[in-house]
Amino acid sequence: MKVVIIGATGFVGRRVVDEALARGLQVTAIARQKKDLPDHANLTLALGDVADTLWLTKQLTGQDAAISTYNPGWAEENLYEKTAKGAQQILDAVKQAGVKRLLYVGGAGSLEVAPGVELVDTPQFPENIRPGAQAVRDLRNKLKHESQLDWTYLSPAALLEPGKRTGQFRLGTTQLLMDGQAPATISVEDLAVAIVDEIEKPQFIQAQFTAAY
Repeated sequence: MKVVIIGATGFVGRRVVDEALARGLQVTAIARQKKDLPDHANLTLALGDVADTLWLTKQLTGQDAAISTYNPGWAEENLYEKTAKGAQQILDAVKQAGVKRLLYVGGAGSLEVAPGVELVDTPQFPENIRPGAQAVRDLRNKLKHESQLDWTYLSPAALLEPGKRTGQFRLGTTQLLMDGQAPATISVEDLAVAIVDEIEKPQFIQAQFTAAY
């Protein structure tokens, strides 16, 4: 299977690259710079910017699936606008390239904490990342009306941290997974497992899901 990983040097994307390569997938890594990406026979490095839609479309053409872990950076000014614009550019390029399968890694902010109430809309949600979370939530809402793609929108657990790959976690759909009275956690390594699992054996076509311990 040939997959493109957008944001391949980021916090999530880097682990997805490792997981995909470990499973024998042919990976094209989209990033602005090589950073610590490995030299691997199954890895093709494509350095560029998602804002260049024509370039991104070319990298996506002929691929079996696209995984987006795109994040412009939480410290960015105009975070909502940059996140929303990048997400739309990725969506446009995937369609123009004729890639039907898209897994987009969003945020926990779009998970429900009560009927009709999503985490991003609660007072406890961190203000510095709220605009970015709202942008990817809006993308999730847009995808709900998208019939051209076999899309999946993944919301990580509320607490996503570096850790170990255990391969043991729970899956949910649109509700925030809890650990007793506290939001549940997951390691970024196990989130990568959930991502590649969904690419290899889809369970959530045209749906949202989440993963947590």
